Amino acid sequence: MKENTEVFESMPVTRAVRAQIVPAIASQMIALIYNLADTYFVGMLNDPNETAAITVVYSSFVMLTAISNLFGVGGASAVSRALGVKKTEDARRIASISFWGGLGMGVLFSLIFLLTARPVLFLCGATDATYETAFGYAKWVVVLGGPWTILNTLLANLVRAEGSAAQAALGVALGGILNIMLDPFFVLPGFLGMGAAGAGMATALSNLAATLYFLIYMAWNREDTVVNLNPSKLRYTGTYLKTILSVGFPSAIQYALTVVAIAAQSRFVSGYTTEAVAGLGIVKKLDQLPLYFSIGVANGILPLLAFNYSAGNQERRRGVFRLGCMVSLGFSLLCLIVYEIFAPRLSALFIQDPITIQYSAGFLRRMVTAMPMMSVCYPMIIQFQAMGKVKESMVCSILRKGVLDIPLLFLMNSLLGLNGCMWVQPIVDSVSLIAAALFYQNLRRTEGI
Repeated sequence: MKENTEVFESMPVTRAVRAQIVPAIASQMIALIYNLADTYFVGMLNDPNETAAITVVYSSFVMLTAISNLFGVGGASAVSRALGVKKTEDARRIASISFWGGLGMGVLFSLIFLLTARPVLFLCGATDATYETAFGYAKWVVVLGGPWTILNTLLANLVRAEGSAAQAALGVALGGILNIMLDPFFVLPGFLGMGAAGAGMATALSNLAATLYFLIYMAWNREDTVVNLNPSKLRYTGTYLKTILSVGFPSAIQYALTVVAIAAQSRFVSGYTTEAVAGLGIVKKLDQLPLYFSIGVANGILPLLAFNYSAGNQERRRGVFRLGCMVSLGFSLLCLIVYEIFAPRLSALFIQDPITIQYSAGFLRRMVTAMPMMSVCYPMIIQFQAMGKVKESMVCSILRKGVLDIPLLFLMNSLLGLNGCMWVQPIVDSVSLIAAALFYQNLRRTEGI
């Protein structure tokens, strides 16, 4: 733990941020690539129904991230703050409670989805033409692979929380690379030819492999790591669960409301054409590049922010936060320029259907304008979570997803039709960023942070 503590306490801010965010960004980029791989290889079938099926299931898949963040982000923040005040045993107990809580919730969610799959998928935009394909994909990524998806990202957060960002990235990378290798074998004709269901199988197996890597890593380093999964620590659940959930809940609710927002948007779009739904699915993959980059930056700086806030080193915390925001914003602006210029060519990477490409390019050029606001808003919400500021992180998270999205979808759809739906996210992210900035200024004025 001595080397990890140096990253938190004494290493120059630029080096410390680089040491934490580069592996975190790398792991997010690999996670993005294997998400894109599903859409890319399924798109090679040139069947809009197959691509639309993946779009429909995406909402349910995001719920797995919500559960993971409930215990992963909440646990990571609590672990880093415990380390900041030198309470190593508390950190071990928090890690164990986070792991078992995430596993239990993952199994429960998978069972509930299995029992309610048909109404849920139709609510998320499935049609009679796409339901069977969508369920074939969801059976693997949500029902059978759901718990492993949750544990993969949850354990990466916990390992990163003690300063082992490179090990966290390695575990995520293992799963991502395996998924990319398996996708063509399971999806394409000439191999198993399973289509979207094959993509789901590849995702489930890759997340299982990543989870096994983390479990082996922690068993091998059990004397040095605070990420302790001993179930005997569960007797302290009453002491630490509130701390974990209070911080993790805003992040979880943001992702859970993302499900509602995505499902609502898909529902609106499904009222037009299948090609429009497929085009939206492609955009949801492409606009994840700046999003995942910003998430990587935020995940990387979270332990630094939490540790130094708890240790009382507010000047160092502010320096970490400023640098993280600059990196995140710079990349999002680069993406904005590239996407605006090359939207049709980027869409054509996923499918050759000209109508779908036309829809996708138009959607992308509108939705990507939200990225600069998101790239700063996300680190600000993470900072509130690192500091244990539940109210601030909760309000900003809800504003980003849920409260404004659906009313705006009705309004923009009635005013501008299909393209109007694509302007909702830029509006919502702008409002959320303004709220986050006001909250932060108030905390600096009232608490001197």
